[in-house]
Amino acid sequence: MAYDFSPLKTKIADTEAWLKKEYQGIRTGRAAPALLDNVAVDAYGSKMHMSQIGSVAVEDARTLRVSVWDASLVKAVEKAITDASLGVSVSSDETSVRVSFPELTSERRDQLIKLAKAKLEEARVTLRGERDEIWSDIQAKEKEGELTEDEKFRHKDEMQKLVDAGNKTLEDLAAKKEAEITA
Repeated sequence: MAYDFSPLKTKIADTEAWLKKEYQGIRTGRAAPALLDNVAVDAYGSKMHMSQIGSVAVEDARTLRVSVWDASLVKAVEKAITDASLGVSVSSDETSVRVSFPELTSERRDQLIKLAKAKLEEARVTLRGERDEIWSDIQAKEKEGELTEDEKFRHKDEMQKLVDAGNKTLEDLAAKKEAEITA
């Protein structure tokens, strides 16, 4: 009997997507519009994402410009970016906000690498938890007589291969981010 590993595959893909999104938020000294994705602005009586308030463009290697569609929200955008504690300097004019990224110090690079490794470990823990759930389910099916002992171990090997492949992808993402931080 074949075991359905689609929930595990979905969880692995979701975990990879989560880690990519988390890594986008780790600043590496280069300006990237994704760094402002998680900044929420108080506008029109509610919290709104930066993409709903205006457009974010790269001006140069260390500067972003947020062109706000409603000029009355420029101060709110400036305050939201400042309050987000991104380690950036913020200035504004009538219709836009300029976000400048300072050069990274070696101490800050070390902190960012530690943060990236912590995010990687968080993703690994998620995969381990999912693997344990699937293994428990396989064992339960064997006890109920739905699977033979040989099938149980074959499914365990198949599950482990999926988890190992997922972990390899996560480690590749982490290595890429670490290289980006140290560059």
